[in-house]
Parts: sequence; structure tokens; C-alpha cells
Amino acid sequence: MRRPLAAAAVAALSAAVLLTSCGARDAAGACNVTVSSADLVAARQQAGIADCTAKDLAVDASAPAAQLPTVPLGCLGSTATAPLSDVKGPAIINFWSSTCGPCRKEMPALAAFAKKYAGQVTVVGVDYLETYPGAALDLAQQSGVTYPLLADACGDLQQTDLLQPPGLPYFYVVHPDGTVSKPIAGGLGSEQDIVDLAEHNGITLKQAG
Repeated sequence: MRRPLAAAAVAALSAAVLLTSCGARDAAGACNVTVSSADLVAARQQAGIADCTAKDLAVDASAPAAQLPTVPLGCLGSTATAPLSDVKGPAIINFWSSTCGPCRKEMPALAAFAKKYAGQVTVVGVDYLETYPGAALDLAQQSGVTYPLLADACGDLQQTDLLQPPGLPYFYVVHPDGTVSKPIAGGLGSEQDIVDLAEHNGITLKQAG
């Protein structure tokens, strides 16, 4: 049975405005956000969402590391930490937040894609500038997510040279050689849209069946 959110998280999520395009928020108020509390760890494990260890961030452990920032990020519902540079291609990285309407609509399709093409491409989420990690984890669980979810509650990536669009959601594609695409606008509506995104950015997928 899915574990309900704490009352405070439910109230916070209900009060959030779900925008059609979600801009980056001021991270100053998010810097005391904890993503690794015991309740969140238990909820992630119950949902079957992967941890953020090295084996969770790569299909091929021998592949080159992604050419991405080495700043350590927390893992939503875990005590693990990992930088984006631990991701190894082929991979798709999705930046999202629970208060972003397009992110919420996109997530079930991304979850289905990740399960269908497991072993061919790694999917990693980055819960970005998230004030309510409990709400984020609940959304991921409701959406069927099992791929690892890094968290940048305080906007640490803003201090790096990573090119970031002004609004969520967006993607990066990591190629097998570790090179990374420019950011790609999200808000995709179907699993096929994500297949197209992958294939148009150099990831070869073998169709199931």
C-alpha cells in the first residue's frame, strides 16, 4: 500500500501553483531542505525507486563519465550522494520539480520508457530547487518511477558552468562517449516522444519484442 504524505507535505503540494511553464525559483529558502530523512528513505525503498549509487547511474560501468559538473548532489530518499559526472552514457537526465505542471504530466511516460528500455539507456531525474521533497517523492511514486532521483534543492548547479534553461522541465542526453547534448525542452506527452528524443540525439534503441 502506498504510504501517504505527511499532512504538511500534502498542504504544501496543494498550495503550489502548477504552471504551464515552470521557471527556476529562488533557491535561498530551499537550503535547509533535507532529502535523506528516515521517512523519505523508507518511502523511496517502499516505492522501489533506485538509489543513486554508481551502479544505478550507468548501463555500462566501463563507459566514460559524463562531461557534467562534479558537484555532489543529494539523492531523493537516500543518504547517498553523487555528482552528475557519475552518470555514464547512454543516458537521459531529466530536470523536474513537483510544482511544475508539465513535469507532472511527463513523468509517467518517462517512467514507462525507463522500464521498457532498462539495460539499454539509463534514466536519471534531478529534482531541482524542490522545497517539498516529500511531495516530489510522492509524485514519483504515483507516476511509477523506479529510476534514480538526484536532488539539487539549493541550486548548487547554478554555481557551475552547466547551461540551464530558465524553466522546467528539460533534458540532457549523455552519449556513450561521455559527451552531453545541449539542454532540450521537456513537456513531452508520451513514451514515443521520449524514444524520439533519445534516437534524435544519437541513442540507438532496440524495440522490445
